[in-house]
Amino acid sequence: MGRFKTKSDYEELRNARIVENQARLANLGLQKTLSELRSLNSSTKSEKTQKRKYCKVDLSAAPLRRSARLGGISLPPGGGKLSYSEGSDGDETGDGAKRRSRRSDISEEALKQRCVSKERGSLYDPVYGICCHFCRQKKLCGEEDCKRCGDRDIKQPCIGKTECSVCHSSNGILCRACLKIRYGEEMEEVRMNKEWMCPHCIEDTGTKPHWICNSSFCMKRRKMIPTGIAIYKAREMGYKSVAHLLMDELSKSR
Repeated sequence: MGRFKTKSDYEELRNARIVENQARLANLGLQKTLSELRSLNSSTKSEKTQKRKYCKVDLSAAPLRRSARLGGISLPPGGGKLSYSEGSDGDETGDGAKRRSRRSDISEEALKQRCVSKERGSLYDPVYGICCHFCRQKKLCGEEDCKRCGDRDIKQPCIGKTECSVCHSSNGILCRACLKIRYGEEMEEVRMNKEWMCPHCIEDTGTKPHWICNSSFCMKRRKMIPTGIAIYKAREMGYKSVAHLLMDELSKSR
C-alpha cells in the first residue's frame, strides 16, 4: 500500500509543477512562440515530403545524332579503334589539345604524320601498340620500316621500341622519346648494338655505377621521389639526360 501512495504523491507533485511551468510561460508570452515554432516545423517537413513535379522536355526539334557506321564508313581490319593522343603533331592547340578525337578509320594525312613523327605524336592502339616502361603509353611507333605498326602484323617486332638483350622483359621496353630524354640514347644506336641492356640489367651487373631506372614505379620502389619532367633542369645544368643527372647526384650523396 505504501508503494502506491508514494507513486500517487509523486504524480500529484509532477502535475503541480507542470501547471506552474505553463503559467510562467504564459506570463512571459513564450507559449505562443512555442506553438508557432511547432507549426513552422511541421509545415517545413510537409513541403519536403511533397513529390517534385516531372517536367517532360520536348526533344522533337533537336537534331538527330547518327552513327558514323550508317554513313558507309568501314572499320579497319580487326575492328580496333584508333585515336589521336594528347600532344600529337596534328592535334589542335589550346582547348582542342585536351580533347581526343575518336576515329574508326585512319586518313592518309594521319598516316603521314605517324611515319614522320619521332616523338610522342603517334597513334594509340591497344592491339598492336607495345607499352613503354617509362611513359606507359601503348602507341604505334613512328618508324617507317616497322612492319608491326605500319602493316599491322602482330607477329613482327616493333623496331620503334627497345628490347633488352639480357632480360627481354617489359622493363627494357622504351619508346624513342623516353630513351632520348630519360637516358640520352638514340634508337638507331640501340638497334645496332645487339648487346644493349636496360637500366635494370646494367644496375644488376654493376658495369655503370649509379645508373638506375628513373621511371616513377622504380623510383617509388627505392623510396625515392619521382623526378617528373626533369629534362629541362638536367639540360640547364649541362647533363645529357635525366639519368645522367641522377647518376651524378647519387654519386655525390654516397
